[in-house]
Amino acid sequence: MLRGAARSASTMRGMRDDLDRATHTARELARRIGIDHHDVLVVLGTGLSGAGEILGADGPPFPLDTLPFFPSYGATGHHAHGWSVSIGESQVLILGGRCHLYEGLTAAEVVHPLRTGIAAGCSTVILTAAVGAIREDLTTGSVMVVDDQMNLTGRSPLRGPEYVDMVDAYLPALRQLALATPGEAAATLSSRPGVYAQVPGPQLETPAEIALLKKFGADVVGMSMALETIAARHRGADVLGLALVTNGAATPAASTELQAIAEVGAGAAPAVAAIVSHVVGSLS
Repeated sequence: MLRGAARSASTMRGMRDDLDRATHTARELARRIGIDHHDVLVVLGTGLSGAGEILGADGPPFPLDTLPFFPSYGATGHHAHGWSVSIGESQVLILGGRCHLYEGLTAAEVVHPLRTGIAAGCSTVILTAAVGAIREDLTTGSVMVVDDQMNLTGRSPLRGPEYVDMVDAYLPALRQLALATPGEAAATLSSRPGVYAQVPGPQLETPAEIALLKKFGADVVGMSMALETIAARHRGADVLGLALVTNGAATPAASTELQAIAEVGAGAAPAVAAIVSHVVGSLS
């Protein structure tokens, strides 16, 4: 076998191994919690675990970090526990946090929790994330519905010739459901969807970098979500992205302390829970 062909075969085996690990984790999760199938996966961003507590109020959370192959969650505002809840006709798996590239993990490790949810049956994925605002009309505490993304990490969770169509990666029908959320949560939503840019972090962006991102067309910037969306689309899942603005990007007046960012997330948890509940409850 030619060396190039050998590398290609090894890469493809690596992709299969990544998916097999997710299937194994999903089976163990089902065994532990006694629920064989989920329909919707919700990943909660920095400080938003309170949304999981609201949605999962009828049952205690269960640990995630004891599951096989599950990565450790080390970032402030992220918790390695989850909930399984029924909303409308859907069984929903909620993850109380996520891990990140800047924690020293590979792209495959970062998206393993998401792949686990899809292996558990989830065909719809709702991703939430704390972001810095680039677009001037986005204020702290507001939620922007994501309609496109830029993966500026230089990484991909895919290996080999796994070509994935990323046009409308964030499903328009799910965006419309989110924007139609009634009640008090509607006041939190920005009426204009926008573009999410993922950078690797952990350092925050310089003013020059934000100026470049703005010129590129990014509306918000963060350190998650884009890789997860690629992995979700690779497995055929529909994706909704909700970007919670926790600070202004590279603006001296905006706090970038992690504790302050997590506190914004905690304050927005009821609105995010309401948006998720509305979207999931509207699924047929």
